[in-house]
Amino acid sequence: MTASQTTSPAAAGNPQRRKALTALAAVVVLAGGAWGVYEWLVASHYENTDNAYVQGNVIQITPQTGGTVMSILADDTDFVQAGAPLVKLDPADARVALEQAEANLAQAVRQARTLYANNGSLAAQINLRQADVAKAQSDINRAQDDLRRRQALTGNGAVSKEELNHAQSQLDSARTALAAAQAGVVSAREQLASNQSLTQGVALDQHPNVLAAAAKVREAYLADRRTALPAPVDGYVAKRTVQLGQRVAAGTTLMTVVPLNQVWVDANFKENQLRNLRLGQPATLTADLYGKKVEYKGTIAGMGVGTGSAFALLPAQNATGNWIKVVQRVPVRIALDAEQLKANPLRVGLSMDVTVDTQDRNGHMLADAPRTQAVAQTAVYDALDQGAAEEVARIIAANAGAGYKPSVAAASQAADAPVAKAAGAQRVASAASKAHGTTATH
Repeated sequence: MTASQTTSPAAAGNPQRRKALTALAAVVVLAGGAWGVYEWLVASHYENTDNAYVQGNVIQITPQTGGTVMSILADDTDFVQAGAPLVKLDPADARVALEQAEANLAQAVRQARTLYANNGSLAAQINLRQADVAKAQSDINRAQDDLRRRQALTGNGAVSKEELNHAQSQLDSARTALAAAQAGVVSAREQLASNQSLTQGVALDQHPNVLAAAAKVREAYLADRRTALPAPVDGYVAKRTVQLGQRVAAGTTLMTVVPLNQVWVDANFKENQLRNLRLGQPATLTADLYGKKVEYKGTIAGMGVGTGSAFALLPAQNATGNWIKVVQRVPVRIALDAEQLKANPLRVGLSMDVTVDTQDRNGHMLADAPRTQAVAQTAVYDALDQGAAEEVARIIAANAGAGYKPSVAAASQAADAPVAKAAGAQRVASAASKAHGTTATH
């Protein structure tokens, strides 16, 4: 008798065991069916990844002009408001340059005054030369009369040949003087026309030389104001590297400002997950910082146009014999709710868990229209040149002489300066309020 023959009756004769195996098989089948139904009805409508990180604008604070650091007004972890000074440079060199530019403007105004005054003197020179022409013409007429009289008396011997030659010489001298006087008139007219070409049709304060010098004053004025580096937006200071007494060049990174109310999440989804993702789909996010008890609501704002490896500094070369397929990931940008960020602020670089609801797949995978508003903007630099127009107008008025009246263009510029200053301040306040209450569009 074989072993199978001996055990088969035993198994067949154990009804309890048979029922247990049947129940176990039924549970497995039901569990598999339930999982299949869940996968079909629920799980297939969601895509998730834990390869996601908080990103934000890391704004570098760089000077627009070189100088020596005199004071540092903010340090790492400090909160700063838009427009607040962060670093101040030694303004001595900038002020010397400004004073030199102001002196050059004053000199340019006085030189332009000389050009306008020369128009009158050159016009008087023309009148003087024309008087010389009239006198020379009179001398010619008189010399011609003398010559004719002496020629009439030559036949009877009353006038000597010497007197006749002398009369002819006087006529020739008068004609030479007339030619010289006429040339003087032409020269005086050309000088007047040349001088008028430098002044005609333009007011004193709009003369090109004056405008060029005024532009230098504004440039020096800006350089002087740029010795104080303001914060472009509300945010937190990070990565301060500047030190007191340091000589910095234009463009050197001194510190960074991070606006934590303008952060977003870059979720790196696998390439086979992208088929279900669309712009505008809602997403639920959690951070290890707060745990599962804090959930962020977000929406897909954009999807990358390439994988991370495609934009790497040294892209992978797959045309080798030892190629192994690696599933690639594509960054998907998720915009967060501003109120949630305000209540539970995030930090740049934190890891996130992202789950995207993909039930609605009617949207686009890539943006199909250009952006209609700025990604980020600031108005703190608009007010740097405020006061330059008033300074230029003051210097011109001080050197233009008595009776000077600003031209229409100069008057409009001076009138617009306070308005522009107020508008710049309003834009700064508006940008600051938006930075507190809204996020930038990414």
